[in-house]
Amino acid sequence: MKSNSILFAILLLSILACNSKIEKMVYKVTRIDTHDALSNDWNAGPWREIEPAELTRYMGERPVHFPGVQFKLAYDDEGILVKFQVADQYVKAIYTEHQGSVYKDSCVEFFFTPGTDVGEGYFNLEMNCGGTMLFHHQVEPRKDPVSISREDLEQVQILTSLPKLVDPEITEKTIWYVTYKIPFSILNKYHNTDPPESGTVWKANFYKCGDDTSHPHWLTWSPVDRPQPDFHRPEYFGEIIF
Repeated sequence: MKSNSILFAILLLSILACNSKIEKMVYKVTRIDTHDALSNDWNAGPWREIEPAELTRYMGERPVHFPGVQFKLAYDDEGILVKFQVADQYVKAIYTEHQGSVYKDSCVEFFFTPGTDVGEGYFNLEMNCGGTMLFHHQVEPRKDPVSISREDLEQVQILTSLPKLVDPEITEKTIWYVTYKIPFSILNKYHNTDPPESGTVWKANFYKCGDDTSHPHWLTWSPVDRPQPDFHRPEYFGEIIF
């Protein structure tokens, strides 16, 4: 019995040591006052002063094609703004109806909990390079997701640099942009939350994938310590601080 207790303690210490090696990711969300910020220009207006973060980690085997992906965040009284810049190749978008399988296209994703308790649930907003999105809320990963209603989807303002349909696949090196604004008002319909104030912390992660492109890949901002690609891992979310 004593030897079993010692073995359990060693295993527990080993797990804790591994978890401690996972870098804690933090991003500062910039407050802006202008209402003219929905632009695909990476450095237009208030975006010029906002520092980007980069997706440098991956799941599964290191992909042969490793897109350069950066994002910037900002917010105002009405909502949170998300901007992606992707230095890519092998780009496609065949899903043109919202709530379709856009993760199979060239896709960027924002998973987030409005607060610090991921046990209360999280949103996953997945958007392909043409601006078509899959937007759900769920309490348990991959179990009983709630689709954001069509009425609420229409309130998400979206700008993209590529057309809605990208088919056949672009095989030349291409830089593309996606910018969107999520109103705080629609989030509260699915998750009890208040608009953030200075110092408010949310849990979040950012991803890039392309499951059905000719060069699939699964990139992350906050590291996800799993052997197979799985973005629905809120326990690995980093922090965004308003």
